Amino acid sequence: MTPLHRHQIAWLTQPGWDRVRSRPWDAMAQECLAHWAMHRLPLVVTQQMPGDADTIAMGLPAPDRWDRRRIALGVPRGDVLYFDEFPQAELVTRLLPAAARRPWRELCARLHALGVVARMHGSYGWKHFTQLDHVRASSDVDTWITVSDMAQADAAAALLQSFPCERPRLDGELVFDGGAAVAWREWLAWRAGRARALLVKRIDGSSLSQAPCSPHATAEMVST
Repeated sequence: MTPLHRHQIAWLTQPGWDRVRSRPWDAMAQECLAHWAMHRLPLVVTQQMPGDADTIAMGLPAPDRWDRRRIALGVPRGDVLYFDEFPQAELVTRLLPAAARRPWRELCARLHALGVVARMHGSYGWKHFTQLDHVRASSDVDTWITVSDMAQADAAAALLQSFPCERPRLDGELVFDGGAAVAWREWLAWRAGRARALLVKRIDGSSLSQAPCSPHATAEMVST
């Protein structure tokens, strides 16, 4: 059984889409879901509720065409054709404003040299999949970056902080082994002692860690 994690993409079977569309949606949601099904677009795995391992909580963040609706779905695991991931960050460069593309390519190269995998989700990630109007002038660049330990997290966050463009604003998370994720700006503040608590997100919910910022406490926080 494929383990679930935050920002995971799922592609449904045709019978799965048929079952989704047979539910009593309003007209706007039905139109959006019909487009998703016709074009075989993915859904995203969201926070999972305990007690039903056979049903996966998923979401569809619609673009402006459908008022940026957030459609929540419970999908039987058997209706998933396969799981996938958002695109690696460098593959979305062409979608960024022209002035941000060169700094973005340089950032991606430095992250790659660090040995981490950076992916783009959010508005730009969905634009990559759908080619629809997900991106606005105010849209952030949402990244999630897999890191193996605290030192790599520190280095990756420092590289993100060095991104020189104010627009689009660079946002995102550091994701540790086991799936614990923290916002990179909050991680920097935590590690520098400027924050007394850190929000840790996992597939089954979030928790606020108020442990002191020591190497032992931080390692325990992201591994549990």
